[in-house]
Amino acid sequence: MEIVEQVRQAASIVEVASQYTTLKRRGSKQVGLCPFHSEKTPSFTVDEDKQLYHCFGCNAGGDVFSLVMEKEQLSFPEALKYLADKYHVPLPKKPGFSPGAQKLEEQVLEIQERALAFFRRNLTGTPEGAKALAYLKKRGLSDATIQAFALGYAPNAWDSLITHFKAWKTPPALLEKAGLALPGKKPGEYYDRFRGRAIFPIFNASGKPVAFGGRALFDQDPKYLNSPDTPIYTKGKLLYGLNFSKDALRETGEAVLVEGYTDYIALFQAGLTNVVASLGTALTLQQLGLIERFAGKVVVNYDGDAAGRQAAQRAVSLCFEKGLPSRVLVLPDGLDPDGAMRTYGADRYREFMAGAVPGFRFFVAALTQGKNMGVPEEKARVVKLIFQEIARVPDPVAQSEYTSQAAGLLGVDEKILRAMALATPSEAKVEEASPFYPAEKRLAQILISSRPIARYVFAEMKDEDIRDLASEPILRLIRAAQQGDREWTYAELRREIEPRLAGALDRILLEEGPEPTVEEALDCLHTLRDLSLSSEKKRIKAEIKNREKRGDKDLPRDLFSQTTEISQEQVDLLTRKTSE
Repeated sequence: MEIVEQVRQAASIVEVASQYTTLKRRGSKQVGLCPFHSEKTPSFTVDEDKQLYHCFGCNAGGDVFSLVMEKEQLSFPEALKYLADKYHVPLPKKPGFSPGAQKLEEQVLEIQERALAFFRRNLTGTPEGAKALAYLKKRGLSDATIQAFALGYAPNAWDSLITHFKAWKTPPALLEKAGLALPGKKPGEYYDRFRGRAIFPIFNASGKPVAFGGRALFDQDPKYLNSPDTPIYTKGKLLYGLNFSKDALRETGEAVLVEGYTDYIALFQAGLTNVVASLGTALTLQQLGLIERFAGKVVVNYDGDAAGRQAAQRAVSLCFEKGLPSRVLVLPDGLDPDGAMRTYGADRYREFMAGAVPGFRFFVAALTQGKNMGVPEEKARVVKLIFQEIARVPDPVAQSEYTSQAAGLLGVDEKILRAMALATPSEAKVEEASPFYPAEKRLAQILISSRPIARYVFAEMKDEDIRDLASEPILRLIRAAQQGDREWTYAELRREIEPRLAGALDRILLEEGPEPTVEEALDCLHTLRDLSLSSEKKRIKAEIKNREKRGDKDLPRDLFSQTTEISQEQVDLLTRKTSE
């Protein structure tokens, strides 16, 4: 990631943003009309010192890489090259690529087609492949389905694909560019990316194989492995199965959106052919744009577990921004669509589908879950967050209807919500709710702006310290990168969190603040720990009270001892903070 930092330091976000809008200095920042949506009052802010941008109107934001990616419709590697070329930063060259060869895209496409033939032949024509074929049939896939989707098998060997391509004198370095090989520890050494896996080819909209997904058949991690981005494949710009399903999408006018290729194939085989897969839960606006070309409505059917629900919430938020009507299907028992199809069958699945809830109702329920709506301040905070989502809807009539629905679902006077909608842009900015507690907000600012300090904080941070905080997904992502000794970029971080949270993060990072210190960061962490402890103690006391009301005379002693232990931990925290 050293080259990323070199490009970031060389690039000027003000200069890049000025390609798309006219900026004027306002204090320490630059302000202009947003290049992402139509507006009359400038709400697009660029902070040159922090190399960040944010629009207070449409919530777009990020760093110089995400700005170029959004405006030029580029993948991250393409944006990196774009900025490196613009600011004359030499990119490291990979060995084995001949400048005199035909265009790299054409080479990679040809490689993918030959690799597909190799994988398919291994599935049906080798003893080892017979085991993979038996696995696919055990999963309920018919011969016709296996043939239709061109499923295959990658042998459980280190270099079977590399050896296969020697017949065409294809250098392993070129296979690496195609996402099919990985470099070994020694210079010039390569091995197959896919080994011992059932292979699911990924086609573009015109039916050309551009990438592969592999499902482990042996004791391997990860269970599912996909091709990386290549010159002909960018994950967030393609929908799995669109080449097979686009006619069904046109006919029904509705797309069923699932996460992975096994979910997709299970539904398609059962006759539910108006389905596409986002190849992961990080749905993008580009993917929704593809759906919009063929269907006017979306049913989000991700996994039924907590992660799937959170991803569905983010997908609905993107549907608001895109102006696409949505419904959400959460399957019972935490099942994914493939599991539900095998457990309940196609007819029962169609019944589940008929009961999918409107996206807005699902979104409101998700935001209010776990909140004490009887507390006016808590309710006001939730109302403001939901109002911000309504404001993302481009159609004013749809906005008005969602406002009426919100009033009924939240028990709020509709006149109040409509008064919020009539607020001037400046008033809306003042009233915009932050989802972060003050200590939480400052801690996020420090951890993102000062990575050396982050090491000290994460060494002491416990899971309970950040549980149920708005910033929990942000802090977990940064901590995972830190623990894995992996560099990360702000653009990557933004892509992994829901748009509403990304917008709030942009706003707090644009704020001016004092020079961060380890002591201040740890103080914020201890404040959040105290908050978590107080919440847990309150929960235990409520449980004791409820049991007493029910006449439960055999209260577990550990409930009382837990409250005592929590109180002692809070005293220790206070003593520690005072001594510091």
